[in-house]
Amino acid sequence: MTQLVARQLARSGVRRPLWAGAALAAGPLLLGIDQALIWFAAHPMAWHGLQASLLAGLATGLGALPVLFLRRPDERLMAPMLGLAGGMMLAASLFSLLVPAVQTVAASGAPWTLGSLTALALLAGAAVMHGIDRRTAHAHVEDIDNRRGLPQLGLVVAAIALHNVPEGLAVGVAAASGVDHGMSLGIAIQNVPEGWIVASAMLALGAGAGRAALMALATGLVEPLGGLFGVIASSLAGAALPLALAAAAGAMLWVVSHELIPASHRAGREAAGTAGLLAGFAVMTTLAVAI
Repeated sequence: MTQLVARQLARSGVRRPLWAGAALAAGPLLLGIDQALIWFAAHPMAWHGLQASLLAGLATGLGALPVLFLRRPDERLMAPMLGLAGGMMLAASLFSLLVPAVQTVAASGAPWTLGSLTALALLAGAAVMHGIDRRTAHAHVEDIDNRRGLPQLGLVVAAIALHNVPEGLAVGVAAASGVDHGMSLGIAIQNVPEGWIVASAMLALGAGAGRAALMALATGLVEPLGGLFGVIASSLAGAALPLALAAAAGAMLWVVSHELIPASHRAGREAAGTAGLLAGFAVMTTLAVAI
């Protein structure tokens, strides 16, 4: 009887409903893609914001390529590299998010009211990130040490994704709002050394060089997801645009304060971490002025 049932299930007539179901599911998917393309065509700045977040995410994969040849970066480079990322994110949140938000508030008809709401949005962005951090099991790449017990690979990937979402959100909001001021390029630049750090962490957890590079690229591609939320928020914000900018800044500042500065300023590495942070801030300042 079991063999009869197996042969019956193997017949194409039984599988045909599965193909029919797939075809039915493809219809709404194609319709959704078509509507999305129409919406982006009507909102070119939103499309620009999504592209910017995608390019920033791809830069993580570019930075991961050295693990194919150089393996893990020297321990002395970790602090300045993490500091560089923190400095650039700190400057980007200021020049591309908070300054435009403050300028818009100052030019509005109700600066006190809108300014108070903008400050609350800044705190809310940080609070959301803090809540997600507390509720998501994860392990930071800077905690990986071959001399100690290694965390699970999935926990590290979760931490990296958590870090990349606010970056994509900030890039999407800034680029779609026309206040990028070099943020997209700056985030892409700081994602290059970050990609090397991430890929080297994958190596320490037992992944092969090729797999480690691909996983670093995959974590970078989380940024367009945040970018999509950012462009939608900026498109719908209207007069409340300063709130969207401030919320994205709050999320970025939380990542810098909670993760990057502590990671780059561990015992014995404070000077190198500070040098990297100042260098990153200086690079982002130059980009904000030049672009």
